[in-house]
Amino acid sequence: MKKPITSDQMYRIEENGHSVLGMRRFLMMENAGHGVADFIVHKFKRLKNKRIVAVCGTGNNGGDGFVASRHLAGHGTKITVILLGSPSDLRSEEARLNWGIIEKMNSIEIIFGKELTDEIKSRIAKANIILDSIFGTGIKGGIREPYASAIDAINKSKAYVLAVDVPSGFDPNTGQIHEKCVRADATITFHRLKTGLTKGKKYTGPVHVEWIGIPPEAESGVL
Repeated sequence: MKKPITSDQMYRIEENGHSVLGMRRFLMMENAGHGVADFIVHKFKRLKNKRIVAVCGTGNNGGDGFVASRHLAGHGTKITVILLGSPSDLRSEEARLNWGIIEKMNSIEIIFGKELTDEIKSRIAKANIILDSIFGTGIKGGIREPYASAIDAINKSKAYVLAVDVPSGFDPNTGQIHEKCVRADATITFHRLKTGLTKGKKYTGPVHVEWIGIPPEAESGVL
């Protein structure tokens, strides 16, 4: 197995891939989201009429959830994307680009807002499959609302929970949790295992590493 890396090393590898080698971040996001969708398709085989809810933050982790939802829409599933915030809060060009696509798709229900409404709680409670795309590896500090309530709602649900990159609230470097943390049935992380994911199986479940096309040369000078 390749050596695990820290979130800072991952950021520098992505930066090298994007700026030095021309492997743009929107391609990484596309490959990551497609990998998430493939994982779900292979896990469940028959997805028709399954209720899938992607709970997304306003960073790139949320963008991965938008891409995964677009790919899953082709499998006859009932998909709801919940954005915990406003579309104007989306922090990267890649996330905004992918939001713009799913906004035009009648096959995906979109709900967004800065608080956990009864409608959002109901969608999470009734889900068969949840994609946890709230926080990626860049989490810092305490967990504010509506994220804290969203994590509680996910943990109360009976759905199969797949964490995208790391479970939200989980420190990717140490395996410690930030006050509260999504308890995932499985975690799909990208490019390489993060050091914290070697611990904390109670929160991560089995961890799958998805290759997202970043050239191995991007690791030069980082590892």
